[in-house]
Amino acid sequence: MGSLSIWHWLIVLAIVVLVFGTGKLKNMGKDLGGAIKGFKEGMKEGETPAAEAPKQVQAAKAETVEGQAKEKTQA
Repeated sequence: MGSLSIWHWLIVLAIVVLVFGTGKLKNMGKDLGGAIKGFKEGMKEGETPAAEAPKQVQAAKAETVEGQAKEKTQA
């Protein structure tokens, strides 16, 4: 009862195909692949060189309420 044999997996696969149908499973596979691709592209865009990172932190800090308060007191 520890591990499932190949026959168990084939029965589970047959039930899934019967419940969802092949068209819906194909669409789910496309959606999953697109999501993974988008995630990878987002991770590549998120990588910044070390020289640009401090500039982005400064800009992000100025957009916060705390950053705006500091700007007003300094001005």
